[in-house]
Amino acid sequence: MMRKSDYVLWALLVLAVLAAGSTMVSLAKSQSASAGNSEIYRQLDLFGEVLERVRSDYVEKPEDPKLIESAINGMLTALDPHSAYLNPKHFRDMQVQTRGEFGGLGIEVTMENGVVKVVAPIEDTPAARAGLLSGDLITALDKEQIQGLTLQEAVEKMRGPVNSPITLTIVRKGVDEPFDVKVVRDVIHINPVKYNAEGDDVGYIRLTTFNEQTTANLQKGVEDLKKQLGTNLKGYIIDLRNNPGGLLDQAISVSDAFLDQGAIVLTRGRNLEETQRSNARQGDITDGKQIVVLINGGSASASEIVAGALQDHNRATVVGTRSFGKGSVQTIIPLGSNGALRLTTARYYTPSGRSIQAKGIDPTIVVEEELPEDMKKKADSQSTRGESNLRGHLKGDHEMDDEAADEGMSEETEKEEESGSSSYVPTDKEKDTQLNYALDLIRGIKSVDTEAKKKAEAN
Repeated sequence: MMRKSDYVLWALLVLAVLAAGSTMVSLAKSQSASAGNSEIYRQLDLFGEVLERVRSDYVEKPEDPKLIESAINGMLTALDPHSAYLNPKHFRDMQVQTRGEFGGLGIEVTMENGVVKVVAPIEDTPAARAGLLSGDLITALDKEQIQGLTLQEAVEKMRGPVNSPITLTIVRKGVDEPFDVKVVRDVIHINPVKYNAEGDDVGYIRLTTFNEQTTANLQKGVEDLKKQLGTNLKGYIIDLRNNPGGLLDQAISVSDAFLDQGAIVLTRGRNLEETQRSNARQGDITDGKQIVVLINGGSASASEIVAGALQDHNRATVVGTRSFGKGSVQTIIPLGSNGALRLTTARYYTPSGRSIQAKGIDPTIVVEEELPEDMKKKADSQSTRGESNLRGHLKGDHEMDDEAADEGMSEETEKEEESGSSSYVPTDKEKDTQLNYALDLIRGIKSVDTEAKKKAEAN
């Protein structure tokens, strides 16, 4: 039996060893962090040296604010195509846009290989009326080449006084030569939801973007169609084709409008503890009516969240072609009076755990639109464009096998990247193959089970 004095002595020795060990671990961490900081400071010294050389020796006197802004943008655009610095003006413009009204041409754009790529034109805007299509590449503005401009600089040049014209030089898949399109700027009023009755039994609802009014306008559209069609109402078509996305919270609330329970979307940041799950609440505004969702290569981001959630819960049949594949979340981080940072902070996953980053949503039933003759010319020889075609895009989960295994992701989430698909939608509804297919599904002329059987037999 140990004496009390011996026990006290040993206890003090153990505590001393533990304290020393803790100090050594803390010191090691501190040294590691210090080494990391030293490297950052060394790189910042390099940046400072280059900055001073440019300021003192460049052939013309540069503007200091422009140099710093360009350096920040260079850092962010090197991360992925969707991260960017928003100077105070651009930040204000973005806030106006998410409220549903802004000035410009009316196109959602991104940067690809040094030129501006049209993700989708917004309905009833100068860009849409001028005939711009998803996938078009804008190479020049008023005959001045875009090469060398950042995305923000190109967007700034496309904006301007109402009623002022601008000439866009377009490179289009299937067209041999670049061509010019003259567009007259206008105030862009975004009506995110359009709806009408198709016949006397189907409600058609088109979502053109996800801004602050989308969910409220969707609810109004459903109520109006219920009153208009009454007991004849068989179901709804939710058209997300060429919808470039928008606000994450609106994608969640739109999905929630059609669901009674279950997950809507899961977002996962750099660390596991940053995983978040958004769940549906009780209350389906369509009272359980049949839903068909239409998607194509211009359906991106928030559109893909809605399509994926309704598909995973078997709440809707998704018809069309593979979506764009933008499965990342951008957080707007205000920087006081200096604007804001738009930073990619997470990937998102459908309720079943599918990552759609650089892959897209595959429809339940693939239905392609018949292309006009002038667009068929090079369709077979040129690949369609999607997120996976963007330089520097965030990689999909198939390149993160260890992480996928750790998280218990299904094999489906690890499939290889896929390019997008056609974003062509005929203006004549009678020629709209995807829409008419959806109408046949809701009216019982076509069956999902029959189509699935045909697909299995073909494989």
